[in-house]
Amino acid sequence: MAITVGEIAVKTLIANNIDQLYCLPGVQNDDFFDVLYDNTKNIKPIHTRHEQGAAYMALGAAMATGKPQVFSIVPGPGFLNSTAALSTAYAVNAPVFALIGQIPLGAIGKGYGLLHEIPDQLSVIKSLTKQANRIENAESASKILTDAFSSLQSGRPRPVGVEIPVNIWNSKVDKIPQDLVGYPESGPILNTDQIEEAAALLNKSHKPIIIVGGGAQNFSVEVNQLSKSLSAPVIAFRNGHGIMDGSSQLSVTLPAGRELWGECDVVLAIGTRCQTAQMQWGVDDHMKIIHIDIDDEEIGRINTPEIGINADLKDALPSLLDNMSGKEKYRNDWVKKVNEVKLKYNKLFAEKLAPQLAWLAAIRAELPKNGIFVDELTQVGYVSRFAFESYSPRTFLSTGYQGTLGWGLASALGAAHARRDVPVVSISGDGGALYTISELATAARHNIPITAIIFNDNAFGNVRRFQIEKYNNRPIASDLKSPNFVKLAESFGVQGLKAKTPDELRNCLKKSFASGKPTVIEVPVGDFPSPWEFILMPKIRV
Repeated sequence: MAITVGEIAVKTLIANNIDQLYCLPGVQNDDFFDVLYDNTKNIKPIHTRHEQGAAYMALGAAMATGKPQVFSIVPGPGFLNSTAALSTAYAVNAPVFALIGQIPLGAIGKGYGLLHEIPDQLSVIKSLTKQANRIENAESASKILTDAFSSLQSGRPRPVGVEIPVNIWNSKVDKIPQDLVGYPESGPILNTDQIEEAAALLNKSHKPIIIVGGGAQNFSVEVNQLSKSLSAPVIAFRNGHGIMDGSSQLSVTLPAGRELWGECDVVLAIGTRCQTAQMQWGVDDHMKIIHIDIDDEEIGRINTPEIGINADLKDALPSLLDNMSGKEKYRNDWVKKVNEVKLKYNKLFAEKLAPQLAWLAAIRAELPKNGIFVDELTQVGYVSRFAFESYSPRTFLSTGYQGTLGWGLASALGAAHARRDVPVVSISGDGGALYTISELATAARHNIPITAIIFNDNAFGNVRRFQIEKYNNRPIASDLKSPNFVKLAESFGVQGLKAKTPDELRNCLKKSFASGKPTVIEVPVGDFPSPWEFILMPKIRV
């Protein structure tokens, strides 16, 4: 019996355990959604109010779960609306599948001026994904879709894309493979000699440190074991949070980590570019770096490490631990130094960043340890990256190097939809919040229990700060006229609350969590002290 490309697409999604589709339908994808109509028991469409909302929700769901998530939108302006989210997924290693419509196959590249036509859309998709392809006939559909799921789960987990022209959805083929599952490809072969060399170097070290990035999110147990066996502090920034329990004696945030970087003799970098440390803090001949990463292009990108190990961490870390077994030693003096440096910076934070810390403390006091915190580019958000304790993997979501202003609310919505078992809190400024505030309608429509905190200073606060401090007090185009966010929330049919103090914020959070309803909490604020001396820190090794 003949089967259409639309039917193949739906069957492939189901075969690969996709049970929700973040989407915004449109004319180039109507034939696909007509097939989806008969399969909503297996795949639930979560339709948003803007294409960026669909892509951000898929991103947030992927980051919160570590599992593939799919969004589907129309081509041209629809696809372009999603590209900030797709570029962020690329930056933070999120397994997001972009299923994009396209104009008729024969018209691509002709410049006819058809609805939603843009030049060379596929090249744009390719620039934001690890793999992208176009289905041009029914015979190739199952292989292209299955290969996309295979790529999504192989190697470094970055996004993939497939575009399907409008006149291909109903193309038919008589037979497709029974197995439509995309299986992960084999990873790089582990070099055991390098592992032995790395273990020997670590065991001989006097002041080792471990730096973790988003690539280590699935290996919290192994990282903690390595830290304990080496008495090595674990430094995380943004996407590495939660791999090491933030309350642990050896968990170190970025500013304290910089000082320890200045003294360490061996660095073990796991699933990270180690960009901030190497480019901002500096390297010299008195430190040796061991870099383990599944992406061989990252090893040596900035500096040539002493030992560069291209390997899947699921192979490398157990092997490294086995080679260190029985050779551990407790480095008393180094642990003492770590504690002194942590105490020093905690006191500095308390002295210089008390307002931001008070709001973060209120959130931390009410958010359960397994609750999810979604960072944003706002004054409280910047401080959260080094002063908000996270206790387990995938509970601190951030944009990584993209710094995508406005991502927070919609991405948190995806996290809250995918992880209804835990509270999800997003923080935004009034500037960033309005990028995706329309998705409160999506929260109400699908009853997604997000708690969105909006710190309202009626400005693009960070832009304004730099204009004042760096440009002789000449602020321009950074003042805002923001709405009453409580009334705005209520107009969408979601709960709107206001907190003027950290204690009031705690009460609002309790009310939000207890209700299980989507909630916006507006927090009116003024100017905050600058956090940038703790983020843009100068070289300590040259």
